[in-house]
Amino acid sequence: MIDALMAMGSVFLDPYLIFLIFITTILGVILGVLPGLGATTGAALLLPFTLTMDPVHAITVLATIYVSATFAGSITAILINTPGTSAAAATTFDGYPLAQKGEAGRALGIAVISSTIGGIFSVIVLCIAAPMLARVAYEFRPPEYFALTLFGLSMLATISAGGAIKNLIGGVFGVWLATIGAEKATGIERFMFGNYELYEGLSFVPVMIGLFALSELLVQSKRVNEVVNTMTMKAVLLPTMLDYKRIWKTILRSCGIGTFIGILPAEGATVASMIGYAEAKRWSKKPEEFGKGSVEGIAGAEAANNAATGGAMVPTMVLGIPGSGTTAIILVGLMVHGLRPGPYLFTEQVDKVYSIFGAMFLANLMFMFMGLYAAKIFARISLVPTAILWPIVFCLSIIGAYALSNSMLDVWLVMLFGVIGYIVRRFGFSVAPIAVGLILGEMVETNLQNSLMMFEGQWWLIFTQPLAAVFLLLAFLGLFGSNIIRLITKR
Repeated sequence: MIDALMAMGSVFLDPYLIFLIFITTILGVILGVLPGLGATTGAALLLPFTLTMDPVHAITVLATIYVSATFAGSITAILINTPGTSAAAATTFDGYPLAQKGEAGRALGIAVISSTIGGIFSVIVLCIAAPMLARVAYEFRPPEYFALTLFGLSMLATISAGGAIKNLIGGVFGVWLATIGAEKATGIERFMFGNYELYEGLSFVPVMIGLFALSELLVQSKRVNEVVNTMTMKAVLLPTMLDYKRIWKTILRSCGIGTFIGILPAEGATVASMIGYAEAKRWSKKPEEFGKGSVEGIAGAEAANNAATGGAMVPTMVLGIPGSGTTAIILVGLMVHGLRPGPYLFTEQVDKVYSIFGAMFLANLMFMFMGLYAAKIFARISLVPTAILWPIVFCLSIIGAYALSNSMLDVWLVMLFGVIGYIVRRFGFSVAPIAVGLILGEMVETNLQNSLMMFEGQWWLIFTQPLAAVFLLLAFLGLFGSNIIRLITKR
């Protein structure tokens, strides 16, 4: 524990890392205020440019983008009624009405403080919960990991974007993509069509860039000539004592909600903010003010969505199961830098792990100061014409893909999955389940093979393992629980 605390503290004594967090926080806030970009797209774009960095610095960049962009979505949500990220959608319900009353500075002040408290709370929980969960995960064998990954895939049914069936279809498609290439145990070629560049399977990085960045560019192309109007604001105002008296319980409640939701595999800040907002309204003494500029509504949504960032890192780092779309990209970053997610990460690389945690803590403090003193400047960035912005995004996508291995195959993969992502979005699907399925697909196959070897082909013995049985039951409830409850209540 002392080594872990020293590793966290070393972040505050490393000038280069502090400078890197400062610059990346600025970039994350810019990405967050630009509707259509956000944390996931930004992390996908930056991922190939982090490959030459030290592992801690690389993951710090991605994690800082995650926390700062998640907060920054509230700036445009309040000032122009357009959430910069989906996680800030609930903030528009009361943030924009309060801004219309001439209190935009007050609304932003509450959003900044609530987001900071939520983010710091979740990092503290991350530091405590991750090693505890890692100790439990030491006991996991292939049957437990197989069941756990199935549970992670089943949670795709509850992602807010898209319907349950559509999300599961996306997840299955992602698992199929994971089978492309040579089968690890036997070397049998699958879906390669004679292209031996696919022998090792699809490269995660270009697929992520295509699914998240390029597809978003294509979706947003219809907004090229759109004119955005923003609210006027003199300065961001810190909450008054009366505001604190009204919102402190809401913030604490949403911190717990957001962190818990973030820990659940495949969930994320969007779900957390919606639940945080709903619970704030349910417990409020003045629920009639919600939708008309309630400070509790802003605090509930913002504390929850930023608390989900630290929570989502728990399953990502301990189990190798992403807690959100952005952590799926962070998970890829961990793997390409040789930091194999799992319980052994917390014994063999504990200094690196806690340095990343310390960087996330510092990033939350950084965006607080930027939100308080530079929100007005960042808000004006949202007025940048998309005709200028999106060509830049396209160029970064292609350059980043080619820079991976100087291979045109990676460029074609970006283009292909950009088109695939655009098509599935147009039909109401979410691209996040495809990414999660691609990442978990190899884990499912490998652990199923190892389980069958353990039990000499007797697959039903997997159900006799207590922990595996629990995860499989949770997976079943995740898929069919709501239908079962509906049938029971009808009777």
